[in-house]
Amino acid sequence: MDGPTARRSRMDRMWSKWIDCRVRAGAREAFAAGQRRWSAVSDQPGLVGQGGGWAPDGDRALLLALWTDEPAYTRFMRERHDLVADEAAQQGSWTDLRIAAGPVVRAMPGAAASPADALARATVLRAADCRLRPGRAAHFLDVQDRVWTPGMAAAEGMLAGAVTRLAADRFLVTTLWSTATAHRAYATHRLPALLARADVPTDVHALTGHLVPLEPAWLVRGEPGPS
Repeated sequence: MDGPTARRSRMDRMWSKWIDCRVRAGAREAFAAGQRRWSAVSDQPGLVGQGGGWAPDGDRALLLALWTDEPAYTRFMRERHDLVADEAAQQGSWTDLRIAAGPVVRAMPGAAASPADALARATVLRAADCRLRPGRAAHFLDVQDRVWTPGMAAAEGMLAGAVTRLAADRFLVTTLWSTATAHRAYATHRLPALLARADVPTDVHALTGHLVPLEPAWLVRGEPGPS
């Protein structure tokens, strides 16, 4: 029987990549044109999907890619990434490129049938880059299980989410939303109570948050992936 525990186990084997790119002044269109060329990797085995958009704070592109597992990601990076990057021709359009990747250690279910479905339907990405206090990782993940996962799942318009471990004391929490209005309603009506229960400062010493409107042309559809 394929119950919730089995489905979650498959999702927790996923691999996530976070891309933070500072784009040169006047080069947004050149970067965006190159980003559209990444659709060429939609046939890559193991790619669940990739999406992203412009951060509200200026010429900064933020992207999230999801893979079925680390070996699929590693194979792509070894065999195909550089060729596609050359064809995208984005190198001259950015001034700083920061990439972090790691295992999805918690999957957050929502209204979507799968992570691929969530990426295809989402119009907004919320990301929280959390730097933890030493020794707080286990408690941080326990709070994800007890507070954030059920709280998010109950929010209308939350399609799916993931907690990715980028380093020993760094976690990226990403959620995909159907609309900005749905996220705004969550932030207004549900978030304050969840924050009070989570007591975030106990675990987190620095948090950088992003609310990113997703660019439809940047969506790279992969295989359905875990569901």
